[in-house]
Amino acid sequence: MTADDVIQAWDQADPAAIHPTRHVSEAAYWESGQVQADLLATVIPAGAKVMDFGCGDGRVAFPMAGRDYDVTAVDASQRMLARFAGAADLTTVQADADGLASHLGRRRMDAVYSLAVLVHHSWADCLHIIGKLRAATKLGGILVLDWPVSETPSEADSWIGVTTWSEQQQTEACARIGLEPVDSGLPWGVYRAVKVGG
Repeated sequence: MTADDVIQAWDQADPAAIHPTRHVSEAAYWESGQVQADLLATVIPAGAKVMDFGCGDGRVAFPMAGRDYDVTAVDASQRMLARFAGAADLTTVQADADGLASHLGRRRMDAVYSLAVLVHHSWADCLHIIGKLRAATKLGGILVLDWPVSETPSEADSWIGVTTWSEQQQTEACARIGLEPVDSGLPWGVYRAVKVGG
C-alpha cells in the first residue's frame, strides 16, 4: 500500500474502527487521549511548541493544549480536521508529510509526536515521513514516534496493519535522518533531533 492508500483508507474509515477504545465507549476513547498526553508531558518540556502529526479528531491534541502546550494539529484528512470546529486553542493544518514545509515555513517545532501513524506505512514511506518530521523539529527538539522494533520485522499489508523494524534498521535510519534515541520508558520511541552524523 502507498502512503496515499493509507491516508484514503483512514479518511473513509468508520470512527469506531480507528481506535479500540471506541468499542468500549466515547468516554474511554477520550480518556485514552488524556493518558497519552500525560505520558508525552514526561518528555516534552512545558510550554513547548508541539506538532501532533496524524492528529485524527484531536484525541491527544486537545489534552496537550489543555496542558498549555502550543499545539499544531496536522492531519491529511479534512474529514478528521472538521471535527476540530470551534477548538480555538489549536492550530489545525491539513497536510501530509510532504506538505509540512509549506505550512511551517522557517518555523520549527520544539517537539513532534506521531502516534498510530508510522506503524501503518511501508518501510520506505515511514522513513520518508520521519525525515519530514525531523526537518520540522528544531535541533535538540524531541520527537516521539510510534516506530516499533521486532525480532521479526515486517511491513503492514493493509491500512490497519502494523509495520515493525529490526533494531539494526532503526539504528541505521536514525543515523541517516539525524535522530538520537532517548531512554524514556514510554511505549513509543523518543528521539532528540541532532545533526546528521552528529
